[in-house]
Amino acid sequence: MTTPSPRRKPGHPAERLVAPRPAPTSAPAAAKSDAAQPKPGTARHGLDALGGLRAALKKSAAEREQAKVESAQRKHEAEQAANVFRRAMGEMSGEMGGAVQPLNTPQRKAPQKTPPAPLPLQTRRDEAAVLSEAISDEYDPEVLLDVDETLSFCRPGVSQEVVRKLRRGTWIVQAQIDLHGLRRDEAREALAAFLREAVKRGLRCVRVIHGKGLGSVNKEPVLKGKVRAWLVQKVEVIAFCQARPHDGGAGAVVVLLQPA
Repeated sequence: MTTPSPRRKPGHPAERLVAPRPAPTSAPAAAKSDAAQPKPGTARHGLDALGGLRAALKKSAAEREQAKVESAQRKHEAEQAANVFRRAMGEMSGEMGGAVQPLNTPQRKAPQKTPPAPLPLQTRRDEAAVLSEAISDEYDPEVLLDVDETLSFCRPGVSQEVVRKLRRGTWIVQAQIDLHGLRRDEAREALAAFLREAVKRGLRCVRVIHGKGLGSVNKEPVLKGKVRAWLVQKVEVIAFCQARPHDGGAGAVVVLLQPA
């Protein structure tokens, strides 16, 4: 025998309808939705910035206006001071019986600095060169001359063979100077200039004619010894000897110069 199931009353809790749950929303969609909605503080921040800009512009305009007012005030004060000065000058002019004239003072000129005296540098160089090339009359060449009939000379380190070749005429005489009739000082300067020019031209062998002294007092060859003393003091002279008979003999010397 079947037992009938008990009949439930309408509205029983078991028969209430269950509301469907909403489908879950994905995370990216939610984030996109949140981003699309304005944040509460964003609008407020924009209004504050706009208000600050307006305040800055208003302050700048007020400062410019204040500067204009101050400039106009200074100009007005300057004009008033000028008017006071003009009135005072006018009153003074009336008291003195004439117009006030400005002082007639000469125009000032800037003081001119006196330039220092130019230094004769080139002259000093020339004098130094002359001193370095100077030859003395007090020099005794006898200690350097070979004791023979020709009184030959050669620099230390130069072979005697050079003197022998010079005496035999191995080197051709390329130029000469004649010191006849010159005084001692004139002859010294002329010889120094002649040797300087010969070295500049690259000459190797020259002849210096000093004479035999036949026309001098006591018939003594004054320039003969002087010429030898001068030649010994010249660095560019490396050797010299008495000229051969047909080249002047005892009245001349043949000089060998340093090669260029």
